[in-house]
Amino acid sequence: MLSQLAFIQNIGPLQLVIILALGLLIFGRRLPEIGRSLGKSIVEFKKGIAGIQDEIDEASRQESSKQISDKKESSVETAEGEHAEAADPRRVSRSDSVEGTAH
Repeated sequence: MLSQLAFIQNIGPLQLVIILALGLLIFGRRLPEIGRSLGKSIVEFKKGIAGIQDEIDEASRQESSKQISDKKESSVETAEGEHAEAADPRRVSRSDSVEGTAH
């Protein structure tokens, strides 16, 4: 690849001006159109990037609010479970099995 582009190193300022002048003569009429389309492409690209960033931010907000609500629900369930255990006289341990009195 570098050997294919080796001729660029030997281009002087005069040759560069000549190449740019030839490019301007060939593409001169199309340059405003190319500039406009390039500008529109850049604007659309920035809008797309902003849209992706908005989606990422929204997803992270939803995830953090879900984690907060899960923590609240688990603390409420734990508090309700402790109250229920204290109210049940048959319950001796905090395990899931209920130990009843002997018949």
